Amino acid sequence: MGDDHALDIADLNHWFGAGEAQKQALFDIDLEIDRGSLTVLVGPSGSGKTTLLTLVGCLREVQEGSVMLLGHQLHVAKPAQQIALRRRLGFIFQAHNLHGSLTALQNVLMGLQVHGATDQDTQMSAARHMLTLLGLGDRIDYFPANLSGGQKQRVAVARALVGNPDIVFADEPTAALDRESGMTVVKMLKQLGQVRGTTTVMVTHDNRILEMADRIITLEDGRIVNDTSK
Repeated sequence: MGDDHALDIADLNHWFGAGEAQKQALFDIDLEIDRGSLTVLVGPSGSGKTTLLTLVGCLREVQEGSVMLLGHQLHVAKPAQQIALRRRLGFIFQAHNLHGSLTALQNVLMGLQVHGATDQDTQMSAARHMLTLLGLGDRIDYFPANLSGGQKQRVAVARALVGNPDIVFADEPTAALDRESGMTVVKMLKQLGQVRGTTTVMVTHDNRILEMADRIITLEDGRIVNDTSK
C-alpha cells in the first residue's frame, strides 16, 4: 500500500443471508482512495454504497477480498486491532445517534474520550471550539430534545470531527441540514483534507455536494459503474 492511500480495496465481495436466501451485495470492488481526498459514493438505493462504507469502516466483517485501511489488512485484523483502528476514524450517520441524557457539549466530548489522550480542560476547549465552528456556540448546554433536527446533526458532525480522525466515513450527512448548514459541513471536511490530510468517504444523494468532491464513484447493483478519477 502506498503512503498516499488511506484505503486500498481489491476483489471485495460481500453477501447477506445464507443458503438459498443468500444474496450478493458487492461484486469485485477494486478501489484506491488517496489521503486527504473527498470521495463521494453515489447510486440508487440498494446499490451497495452503505454496505461498502460499513465494511471499510470496520463496522462489518470482511468476508472476501482485501481491504487495507490505514495500512492494516482488515480481513486478518484481530478485535483489538479493529478497536484501535476505529479510534482513528470518525463516523457521521443520517441518524444522529445522540444520547438524549447528555448535552450537546457532553455528546461531543464522547468523541474525544475514546482516545483518552488529552486532559479534561483540553477536551472541553476542543469540543466547545468545534460546536462554535458549526454555529452551535449558543446551544452548547442544550439537550437533544431541545435542538432541531439540523442542530442535532451538526452536533453529530462535531462529535465525529473533534478527535481529528484520519478518515471520516459519512452516510448521508447533509440529509437533515438546510443548504447553508450542509455546505458548512462539506467545506469543513474539504478544509480538513487540505490542512490536516483528513480523508472523507461520503455516501450522498445530495447533488449540492458533487461539485465539491475530488472524486465521484457510482455504484449500481453492487458494482462500480463509473469513477471520475479514471
